[in-house]
Amino acid sequence: MATEAPPPPRKGTETDTGPAGPTTEQFVEVQRSEEFGELRRTYRSFAFPLTVAFITWYLLYVLLSNYAGGFMGIRLFGNINMALVLGLGQFATTFLIAWLYSRHAALRLDPKGEAIKARMEGDA
Repeated sequence: MATEAPPPPRKGTETDTGPAGPTTEQFVEVQRSEEFGELRRTYRSFAFPLTVAFITWYLLYVLLSNYAGGFMGIRLFGNINMALVLGLGQFATTFLIAWLYSRHAALRLDPKGEAIKARMEGDA
C-alpha cells in the first residue's frame, strides 16, 4: 500500500530539523552592511588582480607559441627548450595561485564570513 509523503516545509517555517533560517530581509540587510562590503572588497582585491595576471601570463604563452617559434625553440639544456619550461610554468602558477587563494581565504575571508554567518544564525 503506497502512502503519500507529506509536503516539504515552506521556507521560513520551523521544522523538526531546527529553527527557521534567516528571512529575505535579513539577507538584504547583511548584504548592505559595512561588514559584508569589507568581506567583498577583501575577496575582490585578491581575486581580480591575480586573475588578470594569470590570464595575461597564459595569453603571453599562447602568443609566444604561435608567433615566436624561434624564441620558444631555444634549447636551454639537453632537449629542454623555452616552450617546455614556460608550459610547465603554467602548471606551477596554477598550483601556486590555488595555494595562495586557499591561504588568503583561511586567513582573511573565512573568519569574516563565519562572523556574518554566526550573527545571521543567531538572529534567526
